Amino acid sequence: MQIETRNLTIKDYAELVETMKRAYPQMSESIWSKKSIEKLTKIFPQGQICITVDGKLAAVALSIIVNYDEFGDDHTYIDITGNYTFNTHIATGNVLYGIEVFVDPEYRELRLGRRLYDGRKELCELLNLKSIVLGGRIPNYHKYSHELSPREYIRRVRDKEIYDPVLSFQLSNNFLPIKILKKYLPEDESSKENAVLLQWNNIYYSKRPNTMQDSVIRLGLVQWQMRHFKDIHAFYEQVEFFVDVMGDYKSDFVLFPELFNTPLLAPYNNLSERDSMIELSKITEEIKNKISEFAISYNVNIISGSMPVFENNELYNVSYLLHRDGRMDEYRKIHITPNEKKYYGMKGGNEIKVFDTDCGKIGLVICYDVEFPELPRILADQGMKILFVPYLTDTQNAYMRVRHCAAARAIENECYVAIAGCVGNLPGVNNMDIQFGQAAVFTPSDFAFPSNAIKGEATPNTEMTLIVDVDLNLLKEIHHNGSVQVMKDRRRDLYETYLK
Repeated sequence: MQIETRNLTIKDYAELVETMKRAYPQMSESIWSKKSIEKLTKIFPQGQICITVDGKLAAVALSIIVNYDEFGDDHTYIDITGNYTFNTHIATGNVLYGIEVFVDPEYRELRLGRRLYDGRKELCELLNLKSIVLGGRIPNYHKYSHELSPREYIRRVRDKEIYDPVLSFQLSNNFLPIKILKKYLPEDESSKENAVLLQWNNIYYSKRPNTMQDSVIRLGLVQWQMRHFKDIHAFYEQVEFFVDVMGDYKSDFVLFPELFNTPLLAPYNNLSERDSMIELSKITEEIKNKISEFAISYNVNIISGSMPVFENNELYNVSYLLHRDGRMDEYRKIHITPNEKKYYGMKGGNEIKVFDTDCGKIGLVICYDVEFPELPRILADQGMKILFVPYLTDTQNAYMRVRHCAAARAIENECYVAIAGCVGNLPGVNNMDIQFGQAAVFTPSDFAFPSNAIKGEATPNTEMTLIVDVDLNLLKEIHHNGSVQVMKDRRRDLYETYLK
C-alpha cells in the first residue's frame, strides 16, 4: 500500500466528487462545484491538501487564509467564505481557516484525517500564521438535541461520555473549543445548524509589524504641486521628500496623484501631445524602480499616482502599487476620458482586481474610473476595504465629479476612499496648464464615522500632505450592525454586478 500526501489539483475533481459522495451520503446536494475547486487551487494551492492510497484519492482538506479580525468569533460559513466566492482569502492574513475535511469511509482506519491535520499545522508554521481556526460540525448532535444543549453535548464529548466522529477527532488533535456558532451551516441538519468554533495555536508564531492585526491603518496623501524640475534627479528629491515625511509619521500607504510626473514633459513641448507622452513613457520603468526603492527604504507602501506606458504601439495610463517588501503590482486605467483619447490616443486597460497588502485588501482606480459605480462594487465584492483614487483634474467642476463620486463609492461599498490630485499651474507643458485639487478621505455615513462622512481633507489648491487614520474594524461593525447595511441588503434575486 502506497500513501501520498500532496496538493490537490483541478485534475482531481472527478475523483473528489465520488469521494465526497461516499464521505457525506446524507449531504449529496452539497458537493463542491468544479468552479470552486478551480478557484481554491488557483488562489491558494498550498492550502488544498489531499491524500492518495495506491493512486486513488482518499482524503481532502481545503483551507484559506483570512484576516481573522475582520470576522471575529461570531461568523457563519457564508461570512468566512464570502458567500462561497473565497474573496475573503488574503495571502497576508493571519489565520489559516479550515473550510472542509473529508475522508473516504473505505480508508478511515488508516488515520488519514490526522495526516491532513498535520499537513495543515506544518503549513500554518511555515507561513507564520497565528492559528488554525475552523467551524467543526457535530454530526451526532441530532441524536441528543432533544435532551442536551449544544454546550452540554460538547462537554460530554470532551469527557468522552459521547462519541462524535468530527468533534472527538478534532479534540484529539489539540483543537480547543472556543464557542458555539449558531446557524453556521444551514443545510447541516445532523448538527442542527450548530458548529463548534475550534482553534489550534501556532506556538512559533511571530507577529509581523504593520499588518491588519492592527486594525488602524494610516494613510498619507500627497497634494502635489505641479512645478518644473531641472532634471529627473530633482523630481526624485521631491518624491523622496514626501515619502520620507510619511515614513516619519509611520504611514502605511502614500498616495501620489495621477500623472504627477508630467512636469518632465517640458523638454518635449515641441512634439505633439501624444509623441511627448510617448517620450515620457521611456523613463516610467526607471521611475517605478526608483520609487520602489523608496518604499523599501522608508517602510511604506506607495501608490505611485500614474504614469504613461507605451506598449505594442498603444499608450496606457498606469498606476503602480509598490509594496514595502519589494513586490510590485500595477493597475491600468480602464475608462479613458475624451481628453485623453483626443490628445494622447490612450487606450483603456482590461483587468479589474483587488490587491493583497500587509494591511488587507485594497482597490485602485484612476480618476474617471471612480465615476463608474460598477467597478468599485466589483472590487468591494472581492473584499476591498480601502479604495485609492489618484486623479488629475483641471477645473473645479471636474474635481467635484471625482469628489462626489468617490464619496458615494465609500457609502455604497462600506469602505474608505482616499483621493489625491495635483494642484497649481504648469506653463510650458501642452495640455497641462492648470490643475484644481483637494485630497480627501471619505467614509461610510453612519454613527461610527464623522457626521459628514469625511475623515479628513486638505486645503484646496495648496501643496501639502494629508495624514489620516482609518479603522477597519468600524467597517466590520457597520456591515453587521449599521443603520443601513448596503452590501447585505442588495436584492440579488433581482440584479447583480459581475465581472465578465
